[in-house]
Amino acid sequence: MFARLSRYEGSPVPPEGDLSAHAETIVQQVRGLPGFLGVYWLVDRTTGKAVSLTLWEDEETMRASEEKADRIRVDTARREGQRIVSVDRYEVGFSHVES
Repeated sequence: MFARLSRYEGSPVPPEGDLSAHAETIVQQVRGLPGFLGVYWLVDRTTGKAVSLTLWEDEETMRASEEKADRIRVDTARREGQRIVSVDRYEVGFSHVES
């Protein structure tokens, strides 16, 4: 499994701000891409920093999604009033999520 980690910076998010307002739109854009396994959107409301983590079956499918992912990242940052700080790619050593 491989992961792409994108970091963003922007304005603080008010406590009443809806962090999932555009979730369905974003998920629909990546859901159909070959090898897509999941996405996390992490936000620090106080600082306005955010991180998106997308998970992919393998490096090949992650790399094949780069153009589409870049468009989504730019659109999301613009819509949320953020700037893209970095985009990194990793091989996942292990994962565990309690259900």
